Amino acid sequence: MALLNDEIRDHTAESVLFVRRAVIAFLVVALMSAALVFNLYHLQVGMHDFYQTRSNQNDIKMLPIAPSRGLIMDRNGVVLAQNITLYQIQVIPGKMPDLKATLNALKPIVDLTQDDLDSFHDAMIHGRHFAQIPLKLALTDVEVARFSVNQFDFPGVSISTYQQRRYPYGAELAHVVGYVSKINDKDAKRLDEEGISENYAADHDIGKQGVEKYYENILHGRTGYQEVEVDNHGHVVRLLKEVPPQAGQNIYLTLDLGLQQYIEKVLKGQRAAVVVMDPRDGGIKAMVSSPSYDPNPFVNGISSKEYSALLKNPDLPLINRVTQGLYPPASTVKPFMATSALFEGVITPQTTFFGAPTWTLPGTERHYRDWLKTGHGLLNVTKAIEESADTFFYQVAYEMGIDRIHTWLSKFGYGQSTGIDLDEQYNGVLPSREWKMKVHKKGWYQGDTVSVGIGQGYWVATPIQMVRALSALVNNGKLETPHLLYSSKSGKVITPYKMPPTQQIADGKSPIWGIVKNGMFGMANFPNGTGYKLFHTAPYQIAAKSGTSQVFSLRENQVYNAKMTPVRLRDHIFYTAFAPYKHPTVVMALIMENGGGDGVVAGPTARAILDHIFLPPQATMCDPAKADNPADCEQPVPTPNSLGFSEH
Repeated sequence: MALLNDEIRDHTAESVLFVRRAVIAFLVVALMSAALVFNLYHLQVGMHDFYQTRSNQNDIKMLPIAPSRGLIMDRNGVVLAQNITLYQIQVIPGKMPDLKATLNALKPIVDLTQDDLDSFHDAMIHGRHFAQIPLKLALTDVEVARFSVNQFDFPGVSISTYQQRRYPYGAELAHVVGYVSKINDKDAKRLDEEGISENYAADHDIGKQGVEKYYENILHGRTGYQEVEVDNHGHVVRLLKEVPPQAGQNIYLTLDLGLQQYIEKVLKGQRAAVVVMDPRDGGIKAMVSSPSYDPNPFVNGISSKEYSALLKNPDLPLINRVTQGLYPPASTVKPFMATSALFEGVITPQTTFFGAPTWTLPGTERHYRDWLKTGHGLLNVTKAIEESADTFFYQVAYEMGIDRIHTWLSKFGYGQSTGIDLDEQYNGVLPSREWKMKVHKKGWYQGDTVSVGIGQGYWVATPIQMVRALSALVNNGKLETPHLLYSSKSGKVITPYKMPPTQQIADGKSPIWGIVKNGMFGMANFPNGTGYKLFHTAPYQIAAKSGTSQVFSLRENQVYNAKMTPVRLRDHIFYTAFAPYKHPTVVMALIMENGGGDGVVAGPTARAILDHIFLPPQATMCDPAKADNPADCEQPVPTPNSLGFSEH
């Protein structure tokens, strides 16, 4: 049987099948071995450099690249804030076996000071162990050269370039442009909370004041980075990947640098403020707060001694008087009181009132004096504005009452933010019953209302609020938002400033607006006007309103005498004006604290500024004694005595 089965099997076929299977198996094994060899070769030889680089993550660094900060320019393209390139020495603490010894060795090479070391140790607290931390900024060429020849003795230490902000016009624009300074703990916390701290990984500075702060998100740009391989000394071996930074946008301001500098010159360092605005769009042409300060020392960190001197300066140079100076607005509010009373129907254009030397509060024996000892005689609303008659506006305020006064003057922007693109501004105080009860825990009295009627008492405002209110009057009730930004530019793309919606106060077509503006024109151009002798010669036609703000209250029978009063207690003098009268392109507010000094007087200064704006240089008012060519002067700068007018 076994023999039979053996005879039946086909040995030849089985042999062929076996060989076939063996060949197939061999081919599979050969192919798999070839694939394995190929992959081993690819990994060990072809990808050797890549995986050798990746094998030690401590040698792969992400280096942030700071973006170039956008420039700030005036309306004519003059650079007001620029960037300069400097050298810095930086340290990776994690690459140093003995940090203290390294720092001591570096002291004579790059002239390290104790302030440099203190700043470095402070930065280490917030930095990462293997991050590059600046040790000293603004290295000199000599310091760079000394370190370069000794560089290999200092693993983890290197020199790089960076950009630093510089303000070529210094104090002339400090309150507007502001400044950048080192990122501190408060800044770092805020950046973390906003989730943008990574975008400042390569930056030393951030906007602290003025336009630099307000438009930080536009000016800063976007941080880039480099992925690099470094050796055991912390030196870059090669670049693996790079994402370039995006530069910040350049911004153009509405400011006119020439006008700004002229105003600085005529103020001569007085304690004063001037703001010039275009009523057609709210653009600020000039904003001068005097005295000022140089912002450049703040960039690298001003010394405590210098900063203390600025803080203790009684002239308060750090305060922007245009947006933060709080003053009783005085008689500059009379046009707005008149407008409010006319719209409320409390008075009409035909209403007359006898302006006596004093006004008596009904039901009392309390007398309120007019600035003019002889009184004004018969007055209507236009003549009351022209002559700045206090007694007329005492009566108007009494009849209006504080509630209606507060409602109407709020519409003109008093007691609230102007919306200007600066963080440094105060709202002032437009008093009300509720405000007095909250702040002073007392009720409101009629006598309080009378004082408010001429811009005194509890009422305090900023010059920017005054000029904004005047712009609304000029525009027949259209309340614009003042602004400093004209446009921003990224590459070739220009983005104009987007004006916020305007607010309309009452009926823009009402003749009331013209009546009040006529009163301001009469103040400057009619013989009975308080500013006639100063303003009526202007060929471009000025409309104005002056004001005198008391620093201290006079007793009922006390007479004010500036010469017998200490300088710091003398009255503040205001001027608000617009021109040309028929088609205004400029509204201006000026204040001289304590009346000015050193021959600088508010009225002539206001006229000189307006002349500078509207007249050719040779036609503006100047002092022949100080001019290069006396013939260039149309007339001498007037003095209060020669003019014979009162600033009310």
